[in-house]
Amino acid sequence: MAELKIGDMAPDFSLPTQSGEVLSLSDLKGSKTVLYFYPKDNTSGCTLEAKSLRDGKEELAARGYRIVGVSPDSERSHQNFCSKHDLNFTLIADTDKVMCEAYGVWVEKSMYGRKYMGVKRTTFLLDDQGRITHIFDKVKTADHYRQIINELDKK
Repeated sequence: MAELKIGDMAPDFSLPTQSGEVLSLSDLKGSKTVLYFYPKDNTSGCTLEAKSLRDGKEELAARGYRIVGVSPDSERSHQNFCSKHDLNFTLIADTDKVMCEAYGVWVEKSMYGRKYMGVKRTTFLLDDQGRITHIFDKVKTADHYRQIINELDKK
């Protein structure tokens, strides 16, 4: 998969959410979307990022954005993550990593000299037609919603 760039159409998907409903790219059309990919439910960085987005949801919504998170965790794991941290947005269960691969975020990582495959924390902002308007590949987990707002304010 070629690396996605600003101006590209977001790759299509059709996957289950934490509530078991199937969500597709076409379901997102008509509203702008913060589509964020993260490695794992209930880990420190991913929890900080999710809480930041939760806390900034109203401000993002006022600018017309909905929030959708994606990780390889199961629907059940997402349900528990949402309950534990009062998350008020949709999480997609990409257990087969097809969406992560399509968006170019399933990559080789390295920790303590050990190489493994995992999700590169990345956020894509999509316009109301599903076109990529911003890409964040250096995510500030504890203040991610503010990072997004600051970038939007530059325009």
